[in-house]
Amino acid sequence: MPSYLDHNATTPVDPRVVEAMLPYLAGPYGNPSSLHRYGRLARDAVERARAQVAALIGAQPGEILWTSGGTEANNLALKGLCQGEPQGRVLYGATEHPAVMEAAESLRAQGWVVEPVAVDAGGLIEAPAFRAQLRAGPLRVVSLMWANNETGVVQDLAPWVEPVHAGGGWLHVDATQAAGKLPLDFAALGADLMTVSSHKLYGPKGIGALALRAEVDLQAQLHGGAQEKGLRGGTENLPAIVGFGVAAELAAAELAQRAAHCLALRERLDAGLRALPGLRLFAGGVERLPNTSQFGLDGWEGEALLMHLDRLGYAVSSGSACASGSGEPSHVLLAMGVDPLIAKGAVRVSLGKDSREAEVDGFLAALRGLLRS
Repeated sequence: MPSYLDHNATTPVDPRVVEAMLPYLAGPYGNPSSLHRYGRLARDAVERARAQVAALIGAQPGEILWTSGGTEANNLALKGLCQGEPQGRVLYGATEHPAVMEAAESLRAQGWVVEPVAVDAGGLIEAPAFRAQLRAGPLRVVSLMWANNETGVVQDLAPWVEPVHAGGGWLHVDATQAAGKLPLDFAALGADLMTVSSHKLYGPKGIGALALRAEVDLQAQLHGGAQEKGLRGGTENLPAIVGFGVAAELAAAELAQRAAHCLALRERLDAGLRALPGLRLFAGGVERLPNTSQFGLDGWEGEALLMHLDRLGYAVSSGSACASGSGEPSHVLLAMGVDPLIAKGAVRVSLGKDSREAEVDGFLAALRGLLRS
């Protein structure tokens, strides 16, 4: 039976989520903005889901803004903060997802100074250099990810909240990979905006959310309606929103159990990987997501290796699914100082709540067989 080991790209939809969504595909079909009974039923479902997602990340329901996914939420955060403002500085982590990097870089054409924040060999923010950047002039926004989608590296963001605010900037956090895998508390962290996405935590694709504090000055990027406080026009995707809410509620209830299960499997995987000759485990000495391992093998190109593994029944990734097929080395690993030839050979394994020991052992056996061939 094929083994799916690419949960950071997307997760299968939990059957309990599907069950919750089904009535809204054929049943209460009112527009949530309509005032009649059908609309009110739909609106109730939207607001219930808003509360469920808020509870998962430690936010208030009124702080949750629906989007079509993490990419739109990231774009809305960065572009919405900068639109119509005097040009200044935008900082983003050098290992951010392309949805943050490209959104930030697009602001250069509007006169903004855009700078990456360097990381060390472990993928963690280079503290002295970052402090200097924060003091180098007026800030508008700083965007940092809670956990990296490729390496799984977890950033300690708490020490950076006050310095960002002291520099006059808003702090946006991309928690797309962290939500459902780590305990999150938007309020306690003190960030200003936070991105989450449904399909990374066993919910449907095509729905995400941006949490933002009431005082954040954000400009809409989609116009055409008063939905979501006028910040995101368009009729709400009711079945997907319901699914996201249930997925968030399940993730909150099962967080500890899922994390412990994945961590035990990842440690089993890491032990087997470290025993292989010519293998380098990236960020192996720092805190990572409990489900994520990324490695490179001497003499192997990453996409070739993953195709061999696919034929053997193991679905893994060479890095970010959004950048697959580019043929370029991972920008995440390059930012960590990894040699481009080694970075081009990277393979990521990301486990899920239903992954099994037999899958990990079979994957390791498949790798050993390829090395002998």
